[in-house]
Amino acid sequence: MAVSAAREETPYMAVSARSRITLRGVNATLRPFESFEVGERAQYVRTVSEADVRDFAQVSGDDNALHLDEAFAARTRFGGRVAHGALSFGFLAASQTRLLGAGIIWLGASVKFTAPVRIGDTVVTETEIVEVDAAKQMLRVRCTARTTAGVVVMEGDSLVKRLKEAV
Repeated sequence: MAVSAAREETPYMAVSARSRITLRGVNATLRPFESFEVGERAQYVRTVSEADVRDFAQVSGDDNALHLDEAFAARTRFGGRVAHGALSFGFLAASQTRLLGAGIIWLGASVKFTAPVRIGDTVVTETEIVEVDAAKQMLRVRCTARTTAGVVVMEGDSLVKRLKEAV
């Protein structure tokens, strides 16, 4: 169902000419399901900082020394601290939000971590729509995250569904 451009704007949303509603102050767009096309892509780019790793450890409760203690991490196969895999998974979510917008929920996701992400690495996470099921209002998306050196650090796919109440 297309969003009508005649909708009244509120302090939280603006109606665009392309029948998308942009939420102000929120990194998302409400898209008509019919607007999704196989092959569409979006990226999220983030340079992982010390603060990202520290804050993620605090928020998540994952205080594994591999992420927070250089002396400990130096003795592991990684030779030093690495960012949380779940932090990288968050980049997948950010990339998907940029592509799909609001009103989309995950039904499932599969991810494979293929290389460590270190503090200071810039990670480019790209999401692509690979399947559209209009009858079920579902999408399958593929995601790949690479460092700017070209090293693939994460691959995954997700099955997502449009919330009926988001239109």
